[in-house]
Amino acid sequence: MRVLIVEDNPDLVSLLIKGLAHGGFAADSVATVEDARHVLATMKYAAIVLDLGLPDEDGLVLLREMRRRSDATPVLVLTARDGVTDRVTGLREGADDYLAKPFAMEELVARLQALLRRPGNLLGRMLTFGNVSLDTEGRQVFVDGKPRAFPARETAVLELLLRRGGNVAPKRLFEDHLFGLSGDVGSNAVEVYVHRLRKMLADAGASVKIHTVRGVGYLMSEEKG
Repeated sequence: MRVLIVEDNPDLVSLLIKGLAHGGFAADSVATVEDARHVLATMKYAAIVLDLGLPDEDGLVLLREMRRRSDATPVLVLTARDGVTDRVTGLREGADDYLAKPFAMEELVARLQALLRRPGNLLGRMLTFGNVSLDTEGRQVFVDGKPRAFPARETAVLELLLRRGGNVAPKRLFEDHLFGLSGDVGSNAVEVYVHRLRKMLADAGASVKIHTVRGVGYLMSEEKG
């Protein structure tokens, strides 16, 4: 899953990206509220890690705007403002969690994982459809209970499909979560990873099949018998 970091300290951003990667998250970053607005207008993230002391505006401004337009993306506020009043204000403005600096990276990752396990959010620890399962924290794929070695991006494609088992997942969602702001996406990049995943699942004896919905995206169904 891909998260957005809104933080203007480049050293901290680098540490966050590395730490989140160890926890199974990919991450994009922006340094201002205005940049965050532009990114959120076009992309969907699993969660946002939000600093409050940003160079152009207070991070709470962005949080208020998100909640006013009914954007329920989980937001973890990460800030040096550690007073009780600050924490209460952040939570009342719509933050899902609040972590003061300095912090332990392990705690940040655990808090994000806990947020995303809440009902209605994107993440659950174990996803299962047919005889295929994915441990989202350990990034381990199982077919018929047996562990299988799938590459990172094929695993990411599988995760999105498992979350929407039986429902169409738009192609744009795959592009956002696989490539984020990197721009490293060709016209048929998603198709390539889906094709590889289809073959891996078939070779492993999976009871699921990936269907292409032309002009829309992909869905996963269970093949009976």
